[in-house]
Amino acid sequence: MHLATRLLRAFDRRLHRIGIDGYLLLLLGTVGLATLLPARGAAAELASDSVSVAVGLLFFLYGARLSPQEALAGARHWRLHLLILGSTFVLFPLLGEATRLLPSAVLAPQLATGVLFLTLLSSTVQSSIAFTSMARGNVAAAICAATFSSLVGIVLTPLLAAWLLAGGAGVRISGQQVLDIVLQLLVPFALGQLLRRWVAPWLKRHRWLTMLVDRGSILLIVYTAFSEGVREGIWSRVTIGQLLWLAAICLTMLALVLLFTGTAARRLGLSRADRITAQFCGSKKSLANGLPLATILFPAAAVGMAVLPLMLFHQLQLMVCTVLAQRWARQATPDHS
Repeated sequence: MHLATRLLRAFDRRLHRIGIDGYLLLLLGTVGLATLLPARGAAAELASDSVSVAVGLLFFLYGARLSPQEALAGARHWRLHLLILGSTFVLFPLLGEATRLLPSAVLAPQLATGVLFLTLLSSTVQSSIAFTSMARGNVAAAICAATFSSLVGIVLTPLLAAWLLAGGAGVRISGQQVLDIVLQLLVPFALGQLLRRWVAPWLKRHRWLTMLVDRGSILLIVYTAFSEGVREGIWSRVTIGQLLWLAAICLTMLALVLLFTGTAARRLGLSRADRITAQFCGSKKSLANGLPLATILFPAAAVGMAVLPLMLFHQLQLMVCTVLAQRWARQATPDHS
C-alpha cells in the first residue's frame, strides 16, 4: 500500500509539472465511468450504503486530524479570521442568492439550487494551505483559518441550508435529515475529536490511509451521485450552453470574492502574507465537505444536478488559484519570504 501511494504521488507530481491535476483527472474519469457504466439495482444499493460508511469514516478522520489547540492558538489574527469567515459564510451566500435572479434560460432551477448550495460550504483545508505556502503567505494563519472554517461549517452550513434551500429543487429539510447530518457528520467528527489523542499519532504514521479515505470517499460519492443522475437522465437535461453559462457564473463569483478579499485585506492593513492567506482561504469551497452533505440534503435523483456546480467550481478554483499562487511567488522578495 505504501509503494502504491508513493507511485501515485510521483505520478501526480509529474502531471503537476505539465499543469495537470491528477485528482481532477480522476474526478472527470469517475464522471465518465458513471455515465458509461452507472450502478444499477443491487450495485446501486451497495454503492449508497458504502457512501454512508465512507462519509462517517471521513468525518471521523477529520475530527482526529484537526487540533482544537492549534486552531485556538491562531485566534490572535482575529481580523483575518473575521474577513475569511465573512467571505465564506456571508458574501458567498449573498452571491448565491443573487444568482436566483438570473433567468432559467441562463441558469436552470436545479443548477441554481446547486450554485446556492456550493456558496454555503466551508473553505477547503488542504488546498488553501498548499496555495498559501506556494505563494509565500502566512501558512500558520492559513492552517488556523481553514480549521476555523471547517469547524464552523460543520454546524453553520446545515443551518444555512435549512434556511435558504428548503423547498428548492426537491430539497426538504426534515427532522430525519437533521438526524442524518448529526449521525453521519457530527457524531463521527466528535468521536474523532474525543479519540484524537490516540488516533492522531497513528494517522501520522499511516498518512496513506487518510489520503485514501479522503480522496476515495469523494470519488465514491461522485460515482454514486452521477450514476443516479444518469439513470434520471441528467445529461439530457443539461446542454453545452448551460454548462458554459454555469462556468461563467462560477468564474464571476470567484473573481468577485478574490477582488473583495484582496481589497478588504489591504484596507484592514493586513500584511502581504496575511493578504495572501485571506485570498486563498476566503475564496475556496470544500468539495470534500459538500458532497457528503449533498447526499443527505437532496433526493437521490437530484444529487447529480445539485453537485454539478460544486464540481465545476472546485476545478475552476484550483486552476485560477494555481495561477495566482505562482504570480504571488514570482513577486515575492527575500524580505517577504
